[in-house]
Amino acid sequence: MATVSLISDDTASAEVLAVFNDIRATRGTDFINNFWRALANDPALLAATWDRLKHVMGSGTLDPLVKEMIYVAVSAANGCEYCVHSHTAAARAKGMTPEQYGELLSVIGIAMQTNGLVNALQVPIDPEFKKD
Repeated sequence: MATVSLISDDTASAEVLAVFNDIRATRGTDFINNFWRALANDPALLAATWDRLKHVMGSGTLDPLVKEMIYVAVSAANGCEYCVHSHTAAARAKGMTPEQYGELLSVIGIAMQTNGLVNALQVPIDPEFKKD
C-alpha cells in the first residue's frame, strides 16, 4: 500500500495536470502510472523528477532500449520492484527480445556476484583502471 494517496486526474491541480499531460504527450499514451500519481502529492517534486527523467531518458548517444536495460539493472541492484517491472515493460515496448532479457539477467547476476566477491575480499583497485 502506498504511503500517500495516488492523485487522480479528477483531484489533480492544474500544475499536476500540466505534468500529466506532458507525460502523455511525450510517451504517446493516456496512461499515467502510479509512480507519477504518488509524486503528484508534491507538484514541485513531480515536475522536477519528470523534467530530469525526460532529459536523461530522451535522445542521446545511448539507444533508448539500452537506457531502459540499464535502468532495469540498476533497479534490480537497488531492489526496486516497481522500477524493475516498469522499465522491463518499457524495454519490451522498445523491442527487447526474450533472448536479450535473458542475457541482461545473466549480466545482472554475474555483476552482483562479482561485486559482492570483490567487496568482501576488499581487492585493491589496479592503477591501470584509474584515470589519471
